[in-house]
Amino acid sequence: MLKNYFKTALRNIQRNKVFAFINIIGLSIGISASLVIYLVVSYDFSFDRSHKDGDRIYRVVTHSINEGEDSYISGVTYPLADAMRRELSGLDFVAPFFTWNLEKLSVPGADKGLPTVFKSQRHIVFADENYFRLIRYEWLAGSPKTSLSQPYQVVLTVSNARTYFPGLSPDAIIGRRIYFNDSLGTVVTGIVKELPYNTDFTFKTFISRVTLEKTNENPAGFNWGPISGASRVLLKLSKGVGPAEMERKMTALLKKHGINSNPDDPNKTFYKLQPLSDLHFNHLYGNFFGYDEMASKPALYSLLAVAIFLLVLACINFINLTTAQSSQRAKEIGVRKTIGSSRRQLIFQFLSETFVLTLLATLLSILLIPVLLRTFADFIPQRVHFSMILRWDILVFVIMLLMVVSLLSGLYPALVLSSYRAAQVLKNQVHVEGGQSHRAWLRKTLTVSQFVVAQVFVMATLLVSKQINYTLNKDLGFKKDAIIYFYTSFNDRTRNHQLELLDNLKSIPGISIVSLASDAPFSNESWRNVLKYKGDKKELKTEVTLKYADTNYCRLYHLKLIAGKGLPSSDTPKAVLINETYMHILGFRNPQEATGKSIYLEDDKELPIVGVVADFHQSSLHIPIKPIAITSEFTNEQFISIALTPQSSNGNSWKTVIANMQRVWEAIYPDDDFNYKFQDEEIAKTYKSEQDIARLLAWATGLAIIISCLGLLGSVIYVTNQRTKEIGIRKILGATVTQIISLLSADFLKLVAFAFLIAVPVAWWGSHAWLNNFAYRTDLSWWIFLAGGLVMGGIAFVILLLQTFKASIANPADTLRTE
Repeated sequence: MLKNYFKTALRNIQRNKVFAFINIIGLSIGISASLVIYLVVSYDFSFDRSHKDGDRIYRVVTHSINEGEDSYISGVTYPLADAMRRELSGLDFVAPFFTWNLEKLSVPGADKGLPTVFKSQRHIVFADENYFRLIRYEWLAGSPKTSLSQPYQVVLTVSNARTYFPGLSPDAIIGRRIYFNDSLGTVVTGIVKELPYNTDFTFKTFISRVTLEKTNENPAGFNWGPISGASRVLLKLSKGVGPAEMERKMTALLKKHGINSNPDDPNKTFYKLQPLSDLHFNHLYGNFFGYDEMASKPALYSLLAVAIFLLVLACINFINLTTAQSSQRAKEIGVRKTIGSSRRQLIFQFLSETFVLTLLATLLSILLIPVLLRTFADFIPQRVHFSMILRWDILVFVIMLLMVVSLLSGLYPALVLSSYRAAQVLKNQVHVEGGQSHRAWLRKTLTVSQFVVAQVFVMATLLVSKQINYTLNKDLGFKKDAIIYFYTSFNDRTRNHQLELLDNLKSIPGISIVSLASDAPFSNESWRNVLKYKGDKKELKTEVTLKYADTNYCRLYHLKLIAGKGLPSSDTPKAVLINETYMHILGFRNPQEATGKSIYLEDDKELPIVGVVADFHQSSLHIPIKPIAITSEFTNEQFISIALTPQSSNGNSWKTVIANMQRVWEAIYPDDDFNYKFQDEEIAKTYKSEQDIARLLAWATGLAIIISCLGLLGSVIYVTNQRTKEIGIRKILGATVTQIISLLSADFLKLVAFAFLIAVPVAWWGSHAWLNNFAYRTDLSWWIFLAGGLVMGGIAFVILLLQTFKASIANPADTLRTE
C-alpha cells in the first residue's frame, strides 16, 4: 500500500511539473536557510558543554563601581586564588592562571645552530596542575601532577609542539628548551592534545605558575589592590554549594583584606561566578583573549526567528499552491471515493505527495548549503563547514525538519481535498460554497501573513542600512581619513629609539604630521582614572578617560580647541586638556571659565587645565561621549599616528610611503614585525556586527519576498481558476481586459494594503527597540515604512498583472466550453 502511495505521488508530481517545481523551490529556500542557521546556532551553543562536572565549574570575574560607573573585568586581583584555597570552604578546586601574549619566542637550533624565532605568539598562560584537574586534556607525554610543579617548566599542545619542533615525537620533545622574549628560559615537560570539542579554552602553551613569581613577570603586582584582566581564576564548587553562597563568601573575603571596608565609600568591588556556559556569550567580560570568536545570544535567537519565519512562509506558500490545484484534483478525488477510497487513505495519499516534494526540496537544500556557506564566509564562524552535516545531531535535525515541514505543509491541503463529496465533485459543484467560506478566509489570512513578514523584513533592512550609513559617515569630531597608526616595540621602550623613529618618519616624503601618544581618539584600549576637582563647596571625583599625547596630537587628528591653548611639550604630566563633557560635569557653563582651573590625579598631583577641546567620539556610537582628559607622560606613549598627504592620481604613493616606513622601522626594531592599520578601516570594523545584521536581513528579505510572491502566485492561480466561467461571461457582455484585470486584482491589492497596516507598527516597534542600543542614532523616518510597502506592493502588482492578464485574454468560447 505504501509503495502505491509513493508511485501515485510521483505520477502526480510528473503530471504537474510547474506546480511541483515552484513547491520544491519554495520549500528548498526555507529548508536550506534553516539548515545553515542550525549549523551556526548549534556550533555556538556547543561551546564548553563537554567538561566533566561543567555545571559546577565557574570563572571568577570582577564587577566594580567607580564614581557611579560600572566596570566589568574578566580578571581578578592576583592574591585571590591562594586566599580562597586557604580561607574558604565549599571548593573542590581553585585553579589560578595568568594569560600572556608576547612578541618573540625562540627555540635553540640543533648542534649550536641559529635559533628558530617565532613572533607574536598568543594563547600562552601561566598555570598549575589544578588547571588540568578542571580542564581535562589527553596527555601524550609528561604528567599533569609534575609537569608544572617547578619553575621554568612548559607544557605544549600538539599543534605548538609540531610548530616549534617539527618531525619530533612527543617523547623526543621532552627536555627541549624554549626561550620567551630571550630572557625567560624554560624546559618542555609535557605534551597534550588539543581539546576535541568546541571551547574557549584555546591555550596552546602552559608555563608553570611558580615561574611567574620567580621572574616577576606579573604586571599587576602581588597585592590586593590592582585588578588585572590577565589574572584569571577557575574554581569548582563542592556538591550542594551554590554560586550565590560562594559569592557572599568572596565578598566577606574582600572585606577582610581591606577591600570595601569603608561603608561610606560609594566605590565598590564585587566578585561574581560566571558559568562555563556563559563564557562564549557574555560580552561584558569577554572570553580569555578579548572578544575573539564570541557569539551573541540575541543574535542567535534572531537567526532562529528568521529560520522559523522562512520555514513558515515556505509552508504557507505550499498550502496556497496546493489549494490552487484543488479544482484540478477534484474529479480525481470523486472517482477515488466512488470506487471505495476512504478519507484516511486519501489523506495518506496527499501527505505522501507532500513528503516526496519535501524530500526533494531537502536534498536540493543540502546541495545549496556549500554555496550559502561560501557566500556568508565572513559572517559564519570559520569552523562551521559542510562536513558538519554528517554529525548525528545534524542528521536528526534534518529528519525532524523533513517530517515537520511535511506535516505543516501537507496536512491542511490533505484535509481539505479529502473532504470533498463524490457527488458534488462529479457534478462540478465543489466550489459552490463561494469565496467567503472559511477556507477562502484562511487562504487570505495566510497571504496577509506572508506579506506582513516580507514587508517587516524590507523595512528592517532599510532602517539598518540607514543606521550603518549614519555611523560610518557621521562626523566623529576628529579626522580619521589618511591616517596610519602602529605601536612601538613592546620589548624596547627606550625613549631615544622612539624619538629616533619619529625623526626618521618625519623625513619621509608623503608624511605630513607624526604624533606619539597612548592611543587614538577612537580606541577601546584607553586608560581610565579617577580625577579630582576641588571646587568651592566640595571635592568632585570623576572617572575620566586619560589620553597621553604629544603636542602634535590635536593638530594631526584635527581636534578642535574651543578655549585656551594646546599641550606644552613635556615628558611628565604638567598640564591637561579636557573635553566639553568633562567641562560640564565640573560645573562650568563655558570653556573660558574652565581654563586656568586645576584637576588632581589620585596622588594629588596638580594638573592645570590649559584648554578645552570640542567633544569627539572615543568609541562606538552605541556609547555616549565620556569625560576625557589629555595630558603627556612618556611612559604611556607608545602609539604612533601618521597623517599622510593625499593619494597620488595613480593610487601608488601610499604604497611607497608605507614601504619607506617599514625600512625605518626595521632599522630601529630589527627583531619586531612592522604592523600598521588605517584609522578609518578600524573604525568601520567596530560596526561589523551591524553590517553582518544588514547582510543577514538583506538575505532574509530576498528569500521572504521570493516565497511570498510564490504564495501570491498560487492564490492568483486559484482565484482565476475558480472564476474562469465568470471571466468568459463578462468578456461576452463587453468587459475590457483592463476592467477584468482590475476586478481580479482588487481583492489581492487590498490584502497587500492590509498587510502593510499590520507591518508598520510591528516594524516600528522592532526598529525603535534596536535603535535604542545606540546612544547616537539616525531618525526613524516615515519614508522607510512607505518604501517597504511600495516595494512589496509593486512586486505584488507585477505578479497580479502578469497572471490576471493571461486569464483576461483567454478566448471566452474556449473557457465556457470547458466549463
